[in-house]
This record gives sequence, C-alpha cells and structure tokens, in this order.
Amino acid sequence: MLERLQKIISAAGISSRRASEELILAGRVTVNGIVVNELGSKADPSTDTVAVDGKSLTIASKKLYILLYKPVGYLTTLDDPEGRPLVTDLLKEVGERVYPVGRLDYNTEGLLLLTSDGEWANQLMHPRNEVEKEYHVRVRGKVHKSQLDQLADGVEIEGRKTAPARVSMIKEGEQNDWFSITIHEGRNRQVRRMCEAVSLSVVRLRRVRYGMLSMGALKPGEFRFLTAAEVDGLRNPHQKQVASASKTSAKTKSTT
Repeated sequence: MLERLQKIISAAGISSRRASEELILAGRVTVNGIVVNELGSKADPSTDTVAVDGKSLTIASKKLYILLYKPVGYLTTLDDPEGRPLVTDLLKEVGERVYPVGRLDYNTEGLLLLTSDGEWANQLMHPRNEVEKEYHVRVRGKVHKSQLDQLADGVEIEGRKTAPARVSMIKEGEQNDWFSITIHEGRNRQVRRMCEAVSLSVVRLRRVRYGMLSMGALKPGEFRFLTAAEVDGLRNPHQKQVASASKTSAKTKSTT
C-alpha cells in the first residue's frame, strides 16, 4: 500500500512528519536507492526500501506499545558513547526495536512509554495535546506552602514561565517531605528545575502517571504491553481518568 514518505519515516521513529519533510527536501531520503526530494512522493513500505542518510528504515509489521517502570541509573536514549545502561536493555526479550516516548533523566525513575509507532509517539509528545504527567517528589527538608503555591502558579526557567501545575502534599517526614506535581509540558528536566527555582533539593523523583495510565503494581525494571483500549485512550489528550495497571489482563514481564 502506497503511503507518503513523511508518514513512513515518522512511523519508523526517525522524526516527526514535519521534520521528515525537511529530510526529504534536503535530499537525504532514497527509495530503492534513488534520491527522492519532492514532497507528496509515495512508497510502499512492504515492498520498497526506504532509507535516510543511507540507512534503511525498519518498520515493524505489528506496532508495539509498552509501559516500563524505568529504574534509576538508565538512559532513555538508544545509544550512549560511555556505555551506560539503556532502557532498551530491559526490553531485549521484546525482540523488536522500540524507542522512548519522551525522556526521563538518568536519576529519575517511574513510568516510561516505549513504542514502535512513531506517529502515535509524536502525537503524545506534541505540546498542543497537553498530556498530563504526574510526579511524586521527595525533597531534602521541609516543603513550605509558599513553595507549593509558586510551583502551582508557574516559575521562570531560562526566561520563560512554566504553565500552571497541580501540586499537593503527600507525606510529611522528619527529614524529608513528599509532594505530588502534575504538569503537561515536556521541557528538559522540568520538574527538577522547577524545584530548584523555589529552593527545593530533590532527593528522589518518580513519574507515577502519564495521561490515563498509572504504574499499578509494576516494580523497577518490569514492563507490560498496553491494551488496545489504552493505546486508543491516550490518543485523547484530555482524558483524565487514571487506568489502574494492576487491573489489566496484560501479562507483566520482569527482567529479574
């Protein structure tokens, strides 16, 4: 079946559709060895060999959608020159290439989505869809109401104010307090930088919800496949209900 080249490139997880158009116009895309630099060009991914910068695209026949509990100490990139552990190392038994939907930094744990469906991933990450991400934050010392209010109203990071957030206390301790923060932006290390802006020192950071999905009973390093209902539900960026991962019939996989 013929499809537009930018859709094929996006589906392979190389880039967004708009960025794929730029690759085509720059002459970096070939079909069966021939450079194609006109927008609107089509190919059949099942029979044609589409390549970007000389590297053939791998398009999975069956799209995969995975929810992983990312442990601390793993990178959400597909390659690291320093040889540090990658989240894909936890998914070797999957047997097909998947890539992260957005990122969690090296020292952040929690819910991470991975997929082979580039179009779905790009839809979730697009700022206009405002997909909610909820984090639980443990900080050194006490959290004051004024600091929570500042986070909720938005703080300035590199000259630009963050969007309003939902913030609430979870647990008060003698040395460390926990609070919850829900944002819908995806700026680099945003929660950590927001905390820095209000003089809070983060000890532990865990993402517990992405859109309608929660972590459920997964433990660090474990993953499961999303159900069809969950995949479709995430296409609705304003769906607020939280689906309990513990109630799904999908089989939990463990790396331990």
